[in-house]
Amino acid sequence: MLVRHASKAKPGRQDESISEAMTLVSEKDLRAWVKYFSIPRHYHAQPIQNRQVAEDIAALFTSWGYDVSFQGEFYNVVARPKRAHGRVQLVAAHFDSTPETPGADDNASAVAAMLGCAKALATAAPDAPVMFVSFNREEDGLVGSADFVEHLSAQQRKEIACVQVLEMVGFASDDPNSQITPPGLPINIPTTGNFLGLLSNKISGQEMNRLLGQAKASLPSFPVMGLHVLLGFEKILPVLLRSDHAPFWEAGIPSVMWTDTSEFRNPHYHLPSDLPETLNYAFLRQVTQLLIAAMLTADVE
Repeated sequence: MLVRHASKAKPGRQDESISEAMTLVSEKDLRAWVKYFSIPRHYHAQPIQNRQVAEDIAALFTSWGYDVSFQGEFYNVVARPKRAHGRVQLVAAHFDSTPETPGADDNASAVAAMLGCAKALATAAPDAPVMFVSFNREEDGLVGSADFVEHLSAQQRKEIACVQVLEMVGFASDDPNSQITPPGLPINIPTTGNFLGLLSNKISGQEMNRLLGQAKASLPSFPVMGLHVLLGFEKILPVLLRSDHAPFWEAGIPSVMWTDTSEFRNPHYHLPSDLPETLNYAFLRQVTQLLIAAMLTADVE
């Protein structure tokens, strides 16, 4: 395994149009979306709320001009620019929560980042080849994303350049010893939990390097680090396969997971205390800005 830091990466592209697009996302919007979606919304335990959240996400995408559909029996929300065809980047975030928990960080924070990116691109680059999907039932063993991948045709698989999976991206702290290393991983990471983590495997390592370079160019003071998993080690370390990137990896589709490292930083993980007021919205805005910059500079050819 290799740990890589944005500060040591080759800088990506940054120009006025990217900078302007990054300003289109606001903490106010992110707060509002996190607050709105932070209700118990488990597929089985709260089916009405679960379905309503899917409908509300779809309505937002529709209001920004995307073609929206519901995929599969679990109501995954899919949004695609009306004039984009061919290969795309896919941005994903699951919308369900564990039973009886509001799930502000897990995973309303990621839904908010996804929505912030989609809204900004709809204004700054409506033809950008970026597709969005919000998965259901991640908390039931990645059922929604597995169903999505299973029903992709051979041509649709070829059209996905890479998947950016957002998994808990709103909790950060500058306190000493606020970050721990996931048990079993032979790596050294900072003990202060104020960085964004990226996770790639052998087929997505090049994309992760691009994201690190884009972070250096677009947000040079924002700490971003990546873990590149080599030699198929993810197959023997289950902690590396706990989000919606896993079905894509299994299918041989490049995917990078973005995360604040969940319970290895956030003490409210899967608890009723995972509330909107526990999140760091300046951090969440920077995550969203990096996502916007990364999508505007992606090469899907």
